[in-house]
Amino acid sequence: MRIATTIFLTDETITPVRLARELEERGFAGLYLPEHTHIPVERATPYPAGGELPREYGRTLDPFVALAQAAAVTDRLGLATGITLIAQHDPIDLAKQIATLDHLSGGRFTLGLGFGWNKEEAADHGVHWTTRRELGWDRLAMMRALWAPEPTPYEGEFASVRPSEAHPKPANGAPRTLVGGAAGLRLFARIAEQADGWLPIGGRGLGESIPALRKAWEGAGRAPEALQIVPYAVRPSPGKLTHYADLGVNEVVLQLPSGGESEVLGALDEFARYV
Repeated sequence: MRIATTIFLTDETITPVRLARELEERGFAGLYLPEHTHIPVERATPYPAGGELPREYGRTLDPFVALAQAAAVTDRLGLATGITLIAQHDPIDLAKQIATLDHLSGGRFTLGLGFGWNKEEAADHGVHWTTRRELGWDRLAMMRALWAPEPTPYEGEFASVRPSEAHPKPANGAPRTLVGGAAGLRLFARIAEQADGWLPIGGRGLGESIPALRKAWEGAGRAPEALQIVPYAVRPSPGKLTHYADLGVNEVVLQLPSGGESEVLGALDEFARYV
């Protein structure tokens, strides 16, 4: 079972370059970065974890720029988003960003995508909240058309693209794609249809959820061994990680503090015993 990490990198934290080098040196499998373009000061949407929204949400670095820096100073470290708010992006631009990062890193990129929780942030991007999930799936399908080996048209509910030359291509045809979201039959069916696996936050309740996901996956004709299950933003303990391994989890993403070098490197030293 691979051990990766996630962190809210900001203008006040350890830098992407320093963190990436330290992760690779210690043998961690990857670095996942979250995304928020902005946080409207006046909002009605509550913070999902409760209480005040942590300071780092409004200071988050652009994940693709930060991951490009990480790619340039490492050779083996996996590079991932956790998550890309796909409905808030132009899909043609996003397809180019992803393909370029994956190409230049030698196929090390994983697209972790999700549909968001902050209504006001999404609204500023012109996203209608009730249709954001269908919009996101539509944009993923459109990006896959742009990544196809030959010029491929796409006509979706929300957008279309004509057959186009779109290079570079992702190193392996398309990046590994993991989808975040609460367990549910509708989500699991769409993962089985369009993605490579599930990125559940925290990993609670996996013993009940994984069988339902596997049933949807195999019902869609997907090979059982291809399913990726990656608990995200996990606070680790030996017993918890053993439990995940017993469930067939492929990779676990551990939550690092959003802090300066000494705090983050101290956490890495603590987490290194799980690698």
